[in-house]
Amino acid sequence: MEITGNIVLIEEKEIKPGKVFVENGRISNIVFDNNHYDNYILPGLIDSHVHIESSMMTPENFGEIALKKGSVAVVSDPHEIANVLGTEGIDYMMENAKKTPLKIFFGIPSCVPATEFETSGATLSSKEIKTLLQRKTVVVLSEMMNFPGVVSEDPEIMRKIEAAKDLKKPIDGHAPGLTGSNLKKYIAAGIKTDHECATIDEALEKIALGMKILIREGSAARNFEALYKLIDSHTDNVMLCTDDSHPDELLEKGHIDKIVKLGIKKNINIYNLLKVACINPVKFYNLSVGLLKIGDAADFIVVDNLNDFNVLETYINGNPVNNKKNISQSNTIVNYFNAEKINEQAIRIVYHKKEIVINAIKAFDGDLFTKKIKAVIPVKDGNVVSDETQDLLKIVVLNRYEKNITPAVGFINGFGLKQGAIASTIAHDSHNIIAVGTSDSLLCNVINMLIDSKGGIAAVNNDGRKLLLPLPIAGLLSNKPVETIAEKYKELNHLVLKMGSKMQAPFMTLSFMALPVIPEIKITDKGLFDTEIFNFVQLIR
Repeated sequence: MEITGNIVLIEEKEIKPGKVFVENGRISNIVFDNNHYDNYILPGLIDSHVHIESSMMTPENFGEIALKKGSVAVVSDPHEIANVLGTEGIDYMMENAKKTPLKIFFGIPSCVPATEFETSGATLSSKEIKTLLQRKTVVVLSEMMNFPGVVSEDPEIMRKIEAAKDLKKPIDGHAPGLTGSNLKKYIAAGIKTDHECATIDEALEKIALGMKILIREGSAARNFEALYKLIDSHTDNVMLCTDDSHPDELLEKGHIDKIVKLGIKKNINIYNLLKVACINPVKFYNLSVGLLKIGDAADFIVVDNLNDFNVLETYINGNPVNNKKNISQSNTIVNYFNAEKINEQAIRIVYHKKEIVINAIKAFDGDLFTKKIKAVIPVKDGNVVSDETQDLLKIVVLNRYEKNITPAVGFINGFGLKQGAIASTIAHDSHNIIAVGTSDSLLCNVINMLIDSKGGIAAVNNDGRKLLLPLPIAGLLSNKPVETIAEKYKELNHLVLKMGSKMQAPFMTLSFMALPVIPEIKITDKGLFDTEIFNFVQLIR
């Protein structure tokens, strides 16, 4: 087989017309000529850090859409499903990944559970992690988000790091805002990358200390605008990742190709841009992915031109895969869900004055970060209730793993709901049930919808309209095609908009409100958690 076009030699910084010859899945020869071609051939795109679970798709179905967008490989961190199911969840992801031509490499989650301040479904010990790191498709110890544990040299954390070092596997970092002496100690422990940089100064400090920076542009955190200048100034120390991509964004905006298109608009040197998108991840993670050289696996893409960058075809081991549709969907269902239905009494906050001063969460659309605010909220019939007039809504987190557990209750500003309630079992990192609503009855209604379905995303309005996107696999994934998931997800977001919220990403934002490793204040199934003091705080001030 031969493929003709303008061949992009990224490291040589040249483009030459010619033919790529493929035999038995490998590039047997590359012959340059003087012909005129309209298309361009180049190595495939690589996502250097992604949680496939955030797409709400199985790896099989995620692969189908990623391939169409020009990705030939991803480094997947199954952190989310591991927090629900442990090794069983990792096994599921690895087995299902075999059903897609996309080359899915795995990291082993380093922090399961992420913290002791929430209830997760599983624990991965250093002994288990060392065994998992030896699997064939595992290339990295995934994001070490417990940076206090690294800095304080927690023995179990250090055993996990040493296990990766012993097996010569790199260690990914997760250290938002970490600086100075603590950062130096964190990196000295062996942490090699970070995808949490929000400013150029933060990234430059980490690069100077030897880190590689993954510029992230996902559906939630978007750091490209702040960091894109690194691609030209520090090309060898940069890679690209999405971290989290929701199904509608994958369909409409793309995968790593969307970041390349952003770079083209910024007039970044095209060779530098493609080096961080295609070459650097292969070399850093030692991926068995071809780089468009003689003898390599025939993993490459064909695009229309280097300005529009529309992917025409993706080749994996010499096989064109863009137009291949998965015939069957996975019927394997794995889950861990024991929560039982609740009533309004379970989420009442009894108080006997007319109003109350509380600690509350201020949320920002699509943002992981929150602010702690002081608020005065009314009491009705002895119960502290939501107050839509000042956008202070009751937020509830219910442990999904155990029966008859009292929910944690707080208040949040920023969602803007004027009616109704929303809920999700996607609640980073432990994925308990999280809900926000304007009344206790609606909150119980939407929470109980998810208990009935054993996982999903749901909304209910004052008129009794109910919408549910079932996520039967670990409460995180659907085995339906991306188009089906994306359509239902968009329908849910539209209903929430009609319920008064001005958020563009209400469910995404909701999913981060139980994440106690990101400042400033969050709520887990154990209560309100203040990351500034790294401890729980009372609701009533």
